[in-house]
Amino acid sequence: MSIEQLLLEKWRSLPPDKQQEVIDFVEFLEFKTNSANQHEVKSKFKPSLGKRLREIREEIVASGVPLLNWEEVEREKAERRGGYQ
Repeated sequence: MSIEQLLLEKWRSLPPDKQQEVIDFVEFLEFKTNSANQHEVKSKFKPSLGKRLREIREEIVASGVPLLNWEEVEREKAERRGGYQ
């Protein structure tokens, strides 16, 4: 059995919320890998993630919509992943 098949078999045996955690972790590793590579190749045409997030926050604040607290963020994240627990 290949490592790919083993990983897929183990992933399939997990409940949906744990499958999502695995996907999130893989995306984190991918982001970390890409971030390390970006130090070598800087693109002046793409704003950094942090800069874009600050811009989005400013737009939300300017619109008058109240920002979420950490509990509300966690609740929304859980709901989008299949239900709040």
